[in-house]
Amino acid sequence: GSSWKQIYFAESGVEKNVARESSNGLNQVELMKKFAGKFKGELGKDTVVISDIKSFGISGLEANQKVLFKDKVLSEEKNVWGYDKKYDKYICARIWKDNPEIVLMVFWFTSENTCERIPLEFISNPELATSKAIYEFKSPDLTIKTDIVNGKPVRTYSWTRVK
Repeated sequence: GSSWKQIYFAESGVEKNVARESSNGLNQVELMKKFAGKFKGELGKDTVVISDIKSFGISGLEANQKVLFKDKVLSEEKNVWGYDKKYDKYICARIWKDNPEIVLMVFWFTSENTCERIPLEFISNPELATSKAIYEFKSPDLTIKTDIVNGKPVRTYSWTRVK
């Protein structure tokens, strides 16, 4: 009956403690909560992305995201993030409503207000990643995202919290 619950809670308690002691002194689990909320990104003229990110469980996040052009939905996706204590980073899986592919990414905070994202295949050697995104949290309501390809910024846009 209740033995699996005891094991689950004992293990999850251990994970919570491990998550607080990160290699670079940053609490990745706490910092990732900065992503939670509903945000709007201006991608270009008449094109926006709406991202609704919620906490899930002890350390996870889940998101529903839509790209809109003049209020017409161009694409819809779901993202799920989970904390990997071995790497002290978050792994995110992204799927699209009308595309059979899956994209796996790694997120981690390099400072209190800066988070990096790279493709999963570079988790052991982030410096070799051919593409990355940098999220700068300017305030609880404003995040600047910069997409970098082969070491050069290719696009920067802001995410603002939708009240």
